[in-house]
Amino acid sequence: MPNYNFSTKKENVKKEVRYFNKEFVYFRSNLIDFAKIYFPNEYNDFNESSPGMMFIEMASYVGDVLSFYVDKQFKENLLAYAEEKKNVVSLAQTMGYKPTITVPATTILDVYHIVPSKLIGSDYVPDMNYALLVKDGMTVSSEEDPSISFRTIEDVNFKHSSSLDPMEKTIYEHDGTNPTYFLLKKKAKAVAGTVTTEIFTVGSPEKFKELILSRDDITEILSCVDSDGNSWYETPYLAQSTIFTDVENNSSQDATLSQYAGDTPYLLKLKKVPRRFVTRVLSDNRTKIVFGAGVSDAPDEEIVPNPSNVGGAVGNTPNYLTSDFDPVNFLFTKSYGQAPSNTTLTFTYAYGGGMETNVTSDSLNSIVGSTLSIDETQIANQNQLRTVKASVACINPSPAIGGKSGDTVEEIRQNAIAHFPTQNRAVTKEDFIVRTYALPAKYGNVAKAYITQDEQLNINDKVDGQEGGKISRTENPLALNLYTLGYDASGILVNLDTAVKHNLRTYLAQYRMLTDSINILDAYIVNIAVEFEVITINNSNKREVVLRCIDMLKQYFSITRWQINQPLIRTDINYQLSLIEGVQNVTMLRIYNKAGGNYSKYKYDLITAEPLNDDGEKGGMIYPSVDPMIFEVKYPNTDIIGRSR
Repeated sequence: MPNYNFSTKKENVKKEVRYFNKEFVYFRSNLIDFAKIYFPNEYNDFNESSPGMMFIEMASYVGDVLSFYVDKQFKENLLAYAEEKKNVVSLAQTMGYKPTITVPATTILDVYHIVPSKLIGSDYVPDMNYALLVKDGMTVSSEEDPSISFRTIEDVNFKHSSSLDPMEKTIYEHDGTNPTYFLLKKKAKAVAGTVTTEIFTVGSPEKFKELILSRDDITEILSCVDSDGNSWYETPYLAQSTIFTDVENNSSQDATLSQYAGDTPYLLKLKKVPRRFVTRVLSDNRTKIVFGAGVSDAPDEEIVPNPSNVGGAVGNTPNYLTSDFDPVNFLFTKSYGQAPSNTTLTFTYAYGGGMETNVTSDSLNSIVGSTLSIDETQIANQNQLRTVKASVACINPSPAIGGKSGDTVEEIRQNAIAHFPTQNRAVTKEDFIVRTYALPAKYGNVAKAYITQDEQLNINDKVDGQEGGKISRTENPLALNLYTLGYDASGILVNLDTAVKHNLRTYLAQYRMLTDSINILDAYIVNIAVEFEVITINNSNKREVVLRCIDMLKQYFSITRWQINQPLIRTDINYQLSLIEGVQNVTMLRIYNKAGGNYSKYKYDLITAEPLNDDGEKGGMIYPSVDPMIFEVKYPNTDIIGRSR
């Protein structure tokens, strides 16, 4: 056998390779230079028609194509630069933003029904025992185009009225002398969309089971019910195990809070939902349903984390202080919710939207379907009840607007970038204010909100070693004070009742940070009156000028335009008065406190609150107190007084 001598020594070969020129012409030039430098004797025919040049150009072509796709794929992984819709949609949903497939139009409906009258003393009033509750989901359409339908997205409860959810009562019919029926009118939000159902049959349990709905224009999933009657609920993400729900505020639900049912007809509750799912939008605009990973038959309570089972399937496991755990599957729990199995799922959803749903005013006048609720134990006349139920009607006094096509690729990108920093959490003061105002009116009306850092008063500070009784304020970094006020039925500021605060606390608790504590407090109300005097222009009607000034001040001091801790700017009021037609000069403007009796009990030193300027004169701005407060002209018809000369 021949004796071959193989050297095991590795040669240290260093050759210059360029990595940054990734286009065809640069690949070709670099390969030619590489061959000339490192293989000058092996190949030197670089003619365009030579076989070697064919291989060089083919290699350059492959390198150019591969470089393009590598760059393209890297670019498509970045939301700011991705161009393909499926990648932008996927990246946006990874950041928590669900793209809008289509946008349905919205409008406000006037909903009516009649109730019989009853005699109380010497007056005929509506018999509110016949007042109906029209459940959300009432479907209405246009007689001209029945293909476009709208549905209400909130209950219309005619038994309750508040400043944010008012009800009008007018005489509908009389017998020539006395009213026999009254007409009740309330407003309700409605959104375009047709409601339909889709059924899926599910076999053996499967972790993160996926289902795809057939339509590509779904706007909202209304419900999901299995064949056993269990409801499945949509959540923003599978790790969220609770949803908001409401119950009617009555004594059977809460004996303490039911006394506030007149202003707060519903109580906001949290409900734990092991049966839940999330939705994802696909690139073809269809909607994908994803369920949880729980496939065990044992309930969660039997396998919650505890020292005996964390880290293994049996007890007496080693110490796992430094181990990494998946909280959803440390012992195959249902922390991400249950997975459906051996059942039939019925999805009810709304679809449709776009520009065609923008309909004109007074066109939505046909009720297609509705669910009416009433306590019939209080009804004495069933014939009248049938008349009342048959009288339900509606109309849209304003056009339905807002309908448009879904998000474009660029809109998805920008909306996702804007959505990501919020993380669906209340972090800044503005976040808490917006969340507070977002509380629906049926849970109570929050008219004014103001938030500040909690402060603790230190009263026993020492001065020169002696107890001086000095008061200082120290900020509490772990607590916030949310000052709130509401409206009564007349639109006058009042403190929120306990039921509204209960609902607000339940609502904000789902959005606050773990380390934030929120104190819901009442802001102080300071009632004021305004007196002014103006000099009118010659030949002008003094009475008309004064009335115009009073009307302007009523609008200026309208409580809807004032916020907590907003200062009074005297110079601005003077300027607004000077703009009134017929006013030559404002000679006097007096703002003073009204307290006691029908007014707020709080007095405020308006003179001290208006500091002097550098010239030693009143500065023209009346500042609010350190403790959050609001100025209110409670009775503008009597508390705004003017005269002319």
